Amino acid sequence: MSKIIEIIFNENVIEATLNESKTAKKLLKILPVKSKINLWGNEVYFEIPMTADIENGKELMEVGNIAFWPPGNAFCIFFGPTPIGDGKKPRAASSVTVIGKITGENGIDKIRKIKPEDSIELRLKK
Repeated sequence: MSKIIEIIFNENVIEATLNESKTAKKLLKILPVKSKINLWGNEVYFEIPMTADIENGKELMEVGNIAFWPPGNAFCIFFGPTPIGDGKKPRAASSVTVIGKITGENGIDKIRKIKPEDSIELRLKK
């Protein structure tokens, strides 16, 4: 089964590769998903219709990480510093499960153009 998903907003399509976590596998089963985004510094997050326990929880992220935040049932995309980070690396508000990474060409540059009023869709790459 493909583990590459597409993240779509406006005219942009970004690819991300999921890891082998139970949470990532659970995400694949609910796709496609559409939502309205929220921004928190350089983090995009939005609620998805899924619950999962924390798996190898982390707070300090790398630019390009995608994660699931259990308290908000939220899909997260980290693309730069967040309000509680060190100014260089993103830091999640609390522990998240890293489920993959942005892997598509220019993905981080594209995600930096997202606006608070944008809708977003996650789907399995065909």
